This record gives sequence, C-alpha cells and structure tokens, in this order.
Amino acid sequence: MLSWSAGVALLLPGLAWAGSIQSVTGSIQGGGEVVRVVLDEPLTQVPTGFAVQTPARIALDFPGTSNGLPQSLIELHQGNLSTANVVEASGRTRVVLNLKSATNYRTELDGNAVLIYLDPVKNTASVAPLAAPVQATPAPTPAVSAKAVRDIDFRRTSDGAGRVVVALGSAGASADVRNDGKGLLVEFSRSSLPEGLMRRMDVVDFGTPVQLITTSQQGDKVRMKVDLKGNWEHSAYQSEDQFVLEVHEKKVDPSKLTQGPGFSGERLSLNFQNIEVRALLQVIADFTNFNIVTSDTVGGSLTLRLKDVPWDQALNIIMEAKGLGLKKNGNVLWIAPKEEIDERTKKDLEAARAIEQLETLRTQGFQINYAKAEELVKKFTETQNAGNSGTGGTNNNRFLSERGSAIAEERTNQLFITDTPTKLEEITQLLKKLDVPVRQVLIEARIVEARDTFGRALGVKFGGGYIGSRGSIGPSFGGANNSQSRSGQWIKNDDTGQYEYRPGYSNSSTINGGSVNSTTGNNSLDRGWSTNSSSTITNNPFVNLPAAALSSGAAAASMALSVFNSSMTRFLSLELSAMESEGVGKIVSSPRLMTADKSEAEIKQGTQIPYKSSSGAGASAIPKVEFKDAVLRLKVIPQITPDGDIIMDLEVHKDSVGAQTDDGPAIDTKSIKTQVLVENGGTIVIGGIFEMEEFNQVNKVPLLGDIPVMGNLFKNRTRETAKREMLVFITPRMVTDAIAAQ
Repeated sequence: MLSWSAGVALLLPGLAWAGSIQSVTGSIQGGGEVVRVVLDEPLTQVPTGFAVQTPARIALDFPGTSNGLPQSLIELHQGNLSTANVVEASGRTRVVLNLKSATNYRTELDGNAVLIYLDPVKNTASVAPLAAPVQATPAPTPAVSAKAVRDIDFRRTSDGAGRVVVALGSAGASADVRNDGKGLLVEFSRSSLPEGLMRRMDVVDFGTPVQLITTSQQGDKVRMKVDLKGNWEHSAYQSEDQFVLEVHEKKVDPSKLTQGPGFSGERLSLNFQNIEVRALLQVIADFTNFNIVTSDTVGGSLTLRLKDVPWDQALNIIMEAKGLGLKKNGNVLWIAPKEEIDERTKKDLEAARAIEQLETLRTQGFQINYAKAEELVKKFTETQNAGNSGTGGTNNNRFLSERGSAIAEERTNQLFITDTPTKLEEITQLLKKLDVPVRQVLIEARIVEARDTFGRALGVKFGGGYIGSRGSIGPSFGGANNSQSRSGQWIKNDDTGQYEYRPGYSNSSTINGGSVNSTTGNNSLDRGWSTNSSSTITNNPFVNLPAAALSSGAAAASMALSVFNSSMTRFLSLELSAMESEGVGKIVSSPRLMTADKSEAEIKQGTQIPYKSSSGAGASAIPKVEFKDAVLRLKVIPQITPDGDIIMDLEVHKDSVGAQTDDGPAIDTKSIKTQVLVENGGTIVIGGIFEMEEFNQVNKVPLLGDIPVMGNLFKNRTRETAKREMLVFITPRMVTDAIAAQ
C-alpha cells in the first residue's frame, strides 16, 4: 500500500479550485419559488446570468467554481421549477434552471449561498393526461406591440473575444440563443427591426471567432445569425433592455486529454508506475465514493499517466487496456473480464426467458380514443420470419411475447391483449404515446390567372364601275356581274321616266349586283338604281385588302366613298375598314382543405369531358364513351416539424377545355408538383407561368404597297398581343384547439 498511497495527493487537482457548489435546493416563499445554491466559499459578487423564453430557462455562470455534486441533474419539481442542471466547463460552472413557464428573476448573496428569487407565474395550468384530454377555451391574451431594436454593435474585447451588443426596444423583449450548425442563432421575441439595421455585418477584420452577423425580421421576431469559425465557446446575458453575446476562442491545453463524448465525471489525475489493477480500481472507488466489486479473475499491473480527465473516462481507459467490462447496479460497480460479464448476462437473459414462458397470462382491455384499434393490432402482431425449419420457420411478434395475442373490437374501438403482466405494463406505456390526437393543418391555395389582350387591324378596298351604253347607275361596291336575259326590250316611258318591258325583243342585259323586278320590269340594284336592258355595268375592285378578322371575333367598322363623272357613266369607290380590340381578364381560384399531420388530402372541382373510344380491333371493335377530367385539383401531404414549420408535398392542377378536334375537345392543363417548407401562417409562391404572344401581319400589293404614304391604299395591317400569367400561392396554418372550437 505504501507504494501508491503517497501518490494520492496528486489525484485531486480539482481541490485547488476557488470554490465548489455543494447543493442546489428549491422552496416556495410568498407565492414565488426560491432556489438556494450553496458553495463551500462565499462569492465576492453576484454571478451573471440570462433568461431564455422558449424553452423557459434561467442560466447563471459561477466563475472559478467547480461542481461538487455527485450528479449533474437535480430534480426540484416545486411550483414553476422543474429541474436544474449543473455543468462544469473551462474554469466555470453553469447552473441552468428548467422552468414550466418563463418568468423574471433576481439574485442576492447570503453568506456562502446565492439566492435566486423567481417572480410568481399567474394562472399556471397543469397539463392534463393524454388518456383524458380536457378542452377549454383559452383566455384571450392581450396583444403586445413589438418594440423596435434601437442599435446593433460589435466590439473586440481585450482578451480577443467578439462581443455583440443589442439595444432592445424594451426590457420585455426576451432572447433565445441556440446553436445553428457551426454558428449561433439568436431570436428576439416581441421585437421589430428597422430597415436601417436590416443588414449583414462583416467583422472578419477584428480577428475574433465571429465572422459575419446577419439580422432579419421573421414574423414578430428579430432573427440574428452569427457565423463563427474555429473552436469557440459563448456566453450571453440580458440586463434590462440590453442583450450581450460574447464568443471566446476555446483554449486547449496540450498537456490535458480531450474529454470524450458521454463522460461527465469529476476530473482527476493519475500518475503510477507498474501499479496493480485491483489497487488502481480501489483508488478510483475512494475518489468517487462508489462501491466497486472486482472479480477474482481481474489481475495484472498497469503503468499510466492521466492529467485532468473525468474519472469515468479514466475508468473506461483502464478497462479497455486490460480487457475488462463493467456492470452497474445502483451505486455498485461490478468489474470483471468481458467474457465473464457476457456469460453472466447471457445466463440472466435465459433465466428471464424461461420465467416468461412459465408466467401466467392475463387479458387486459384498452379503450382507444384517437387511433384505430385494427391498425394497432396490425402493429402489435406484425411478425418477422426468423428462419426456415422443418416446421416452416419461427414467427416472432414485434411487441408481444411469443404467447401473446391481440384482438380489436371495431364497434367500441377497444383493444384486448392477452400476455404476461410485464408485457402488459410495456403495452400500457406504449399506448400512451401512440393513442394521442394528431395535429390538424389547414391549407389554403390561391391560383390567380391574369389575361391581357390587344388587337388592331387596318384595311382598304379600292375599285371602280363602268356603264357601256345609255342609262345610269348609282353607287355599287364589290358586287358580282349578274347576266339577265329577257325576250323583248326595255323602252323608256317619257311621261313617267321609267323603263317598260316591250315583248318581242330579245336583248341580253348585264346587270352588276342587281335583280329584275317581275312586277315593274325594273332592274333593282342592291345598292343602285334602275337601268335599261342594253346597259353593261362593270364594277371590279382594283385593291381588295379589307381589315382582317381578329381572334376575338370582333367585326371591323368601315367607311365608303364614291366619285362619279358628270354623266354618271363612270365612278370610283373607296372603302376603309378599321378595328381595335382590347380586353383585360382575371380568374381567381381559391381551394382550401384541412387534413391531419402526415395524411394525404385532395380536393377537386371541374368538368368531365366525354370522348369516343373503342375496345377491340377491326370489325369486332366496340365503340364506347369515356370521360376525362378537366378540373381544378389540390393534393397535399403536410408534415409539422418540431420547430412549428410545415413541410408540404404539393400537387396543383388547373385544367380547362381547349380547342375542338375531330376526336373531341382538347384539355389545356397547367400543373405544379413540388415540396416546400413554410412557416406556420406564412404565404409562399410555389410557381408561376407567364405566356406572351405577339402577332404582326402586313398584306400588300407588290411595288404599290411600298410607296410612301400612298402605299397605305394598297395594303392592310393586323397586330395582336396576348399576355397570360398564372401564380400559385400557398398558406398553411396549424389548427389549434381554440380555432377548431370556433
């Protein structure tokens, strides 16, 4: 024993700390909670701290202090207090109070203790069990106006740390600091950000771990993203309306071992030459106050030098070096070779399995409130083929024992399970997690289609007429030459001035655009006067380029002008036609639906269009009529994230009846299929389609249509423009109990 007892003083460098936390207790005074942190030495000043709104926490830093408690988690469970965590790192110890509701606090020194007074929380409601949920109308929450952040500043401290100072709009604005990848994310609730502070601050030149600070507005919160580099650690606190975040470069002592993951024991140092393993385990037992039982098969010696490492990490290094294993039962550690521990564990499991085979079966009924009993039976009795044997293989239930069974009663939605008492207890705890209400999501879509059309057409029709013999004719435009033959002759009556038909003559009369009246014998022209049978009228247009019809189907307006000679035997006609059409249209479709989390939902509205088809081939083909949908359809699968955002698998279709074909009408379709992440109550544009058509056409007479100014009499023009745009907006909202009640 003398060979190693002199080295015990080297094992406990942790005793050289300035102070050590001995206890953390909670009590209730005057309706509020009081936390008492007792140290072995008094502090010279009140420790700094900060509060977090979501989740509700209060953290205090004790510099130069170690954790003297046997465990890091302390159960308090008094009023608003839930638990406390005591964590030691980098020369300081942080005490984190986990609360049920956020509240204000104040601290004061009392000898060797620090008192933390929490303000009372009004109307703190207890959480109802899941098996019997109680719905109540929540009290209206008074609206709190968001206060604008006044300033954001960055400084470099004397020790090379980066300090971010935020001047909040009010002391009621709280900050939530959490890790975000390789940086930090700070959210200020009930705050707004002026446009002048909505910027990115590049602070690389300051030579601190802080590289970039990006501040933006997110709903009713101000979000600050701090990009960092290297190994760092941070501290944050809020004093009234000022928030301070400091990021230090983590100092690494090359003479110390790096603390491995999962080790949180008190630090110690070991320096031994050729010490027996059993004696070394006794040293660790004395340091930790654990009861260690060492197997007779443990032996050998070890040389090691460990400096400032957690005791559980040191014990793990020793066991790995000697091939040992550990089994813990309360505060008793049994250490033996791994093979011996594995053999003992195997025998214990075989004994437990044998007992389970002999244990009496019991039947218990469970009332299922939200899930379906049939689906739970499928999950509990789902089997896996463990192998093939002469009897066809062995099937093992997923949750039940080999002798267990489950049935569902559909009418009352009850589940009856027959199994051992141990398994029934496990099923009871499992059903508390499975039989819970599923959150609902309301999805609103807004599909906006805008149309803007414009059309213009200009044209001209230019011609003339000619009368070959006596007689006269009025204006005539664009008519055809109609030949009329009569037996006789038309003679002008000098008294009446009209032409009369005299039988016995056979002359050919060519009438342009008119017809012979059988009663009076006059040639009645559609746009002219009467003429005699011996007249020959010619009226062919020289230029026939009227305004073309637009796609909108609007008719062109025209203006005509005719010029005659003095004897009215020759004339010229000019007809101008013009048309302008302009249209603006807007179609808004707004489907909305509600569904459960991770459940598919679909809504559609529209028309089914019939079309002909046939089955078979050749003469045996049988004609039939089938229908195809031309509908507005919204299909969605929402998923609520732990942060309260919503991931959606979306499929949107907007169909309409298109052009007619020989086989039936075509279907114009527009569709979007995507996956998006949207914050609760936010609106996002998931897609848009923009179409623009321009049509310009000029028809003209060669050479004549190219003459400046006068060439317009020998051409027509058509111009059409059509714009179509479609946008799809999506707004998801989580449905709370209050909204569902309304």
